[in-house]
This record gives sequence, structure tokens and C-alpha cells, in this order.
Amino acid sequence: MFLRELLRCLRGPVIVLLDNSSTHKGAPIEQLLGQHRRLRIEHFPSYAPQLNPDEGVWSLAKRELANSCPNDVEELMEDILVSIEAIRNSPEKLSGCIAQSELSFSLR
Repeated sequence: MFLRELLRCLRGPVIVLLDNSSTHKGAPIEQLLGQHRRLRIEHFPSYAPQLNPDEGVWSLAKRELANSCPNDVEELMEDILVSIEAIRNSPEKLSGCIAQSELSFSLR
């Protein structure tokens, strides 16, 4: 599970922001929260994509993918992964995704 790996890699308190997907709720998450007191989960409000920096990531990826012309599904998947990896490895792009969200105003 991603959160277990995150807790293994990070020291001190960990706050995770999640959207309201049903996969981000339920018994497994509650169990993890009970086992790790330093983990805190906050959910974005429903229907508030403007707060989610992930929307900026998808916007950047879609902009790059708009100019691609894959020959098949496998090639499309490769293009997507290359695009996401380029964003992931760019602190400037990731910072921009946070800055463009309304979340950046509530972090000050």
C-alpha cells in the first residue's frame, strides 16, 4: 500500500490530502490510521477540483499528449507514462501545480 511505504520513508507527522473517492475511505484506511498516530488524512471538499494540485498535473499531461499520435493502446500508455514521469521529475512543474490551485492560498 502506498501509504505504508510513505510512512516507512518519512519521519515525523505525515498529512495526506486525498480526494473523496470511495477508494480513499473505509476499513483499510481506518486501520492504518489506528496503527500510525503520526498519519493524518484530510479530504478535499466534494466537487472542488480547483483545490486539487493533481488537476494541474493532468492538465500538463493532457497538453503534451494532445500532440501525440500513438499507433495503438500500448503506445498511448507509454506516452502517458513518459509524460507523467517528466512532470514527476520536475520540481518546477510540481510547484506550479500547487501554485495554480486555490489550495496554495490556504497553505500560507
